[in-house]
Amino acid sequence: MAAWGAAPWRGLASAAGPHAGAAGGRTWRALSFLVALPGVGVCALNARLEQRRHPPGPPDFVPYHHLRIRTKPFPWGDGNHSLFHNPRTNPLPTGYEK
Repeated sequence: MAAWGAAPWRGLASAAGPHAGAAGGRTWRALSFLVALPGVGVCALNARLEQRRHPPGPPDFVPYHHLRIRTKPFPWGDGNHSLFHNPRTNPLPTGYEK
């Protein structure tokens, strides 16, 4: 550890090496402001445009035979609803509740 100096983690913070001074910090700061923040903005814009194109809601119900199999009723309620059933997002074997 003595060969690394007093603060060994400082040299590992950038690819420039321990003797580069503040140049490594400036590089990461520039990358953060010029690449990362615009990237977050573009992703947020894409999510907003996709949400306008496809409004949120449950997908169309397709009665696949291998899903929502009830071999015995649930021990609560009417036996057909799961414990944390949400009628807007969780379909029953026959479809969504309306």
